[in-house]
Amino acid sequence: MDAPCRLYLITPPQIEDAAVFSDQLKAAFDAGDVACVQLRLKSPDGASAPDDEILRVAEALAPLAKARDVAFLINDRPDLALKAGADGVHVGQSDAPYGKARAMLGDDATIGVTCHNSKHLGLDAGEAGADYVAFGAFFPTDTKQTQYRATPELLEWWSFATTVPSVAIGGVTPENCGPLVRAGADFLAVSSAVWAHPEGPAAAIAAFEAAILKARRP
Repeated sequence: MDAPCRLYLITPPQIEDAAVFSDQLKAAFDAGDVACVQLRLKSPDGASAPDDEILRVAEALAPLAKARDVAFLINDRPDLALKAGADGVHVGQSDAPYGKARAMLGDDATIGVTCHNSKHLGLDAGEAGADYVAFGAFFPTDTKQTQYRATPELLEWWSFATTVPSVAIGGVTPENCGPLVRAGADFLAVSSAVWAHPEGPAAAIAAFEAAILKARRP
């Protein structure tokens, strides 16, 4: 059987109290299998939080991830990832280019690239050396404004054509993730479905794990 699909957590767009959120993050980590957490402090229109705020929150969260062997990435900014001692960075098409991020962070860093719904962008990123590519949005999302819509067929093609891991992002919930898992997504990027879950992040992680397991059964 292929390797199981894993969860890729993205933080809420605003974290007012890092200590309070640290407890929520611990609960999520302790509830199930989480591969990665990305610190993304941005409004839906793409406006980023100040650098000092990002670094302050990173200082609180990075040790929690390290203690549980969860990769800790920072969104968009390889320079802040370097300052924060993060494991890597996730860059979009309008952010720092992959090559610049790799040169800044080194060969051991994890660097992922947003590729929207484009096979071409995905192949370019993979050939350049990206550790993963992110496709989406697969479903409507309030986390960010997006003009792209991806389909499970793209994940199926990608899984067949390449060995570069794929991340499915955009409105993913325990209720709708099954087709993405069956299509071959290596990771599900999730945010509001975890942090806004009515029973808390631990319940959300448990629900995702159950949904992933159900989708993988023959």
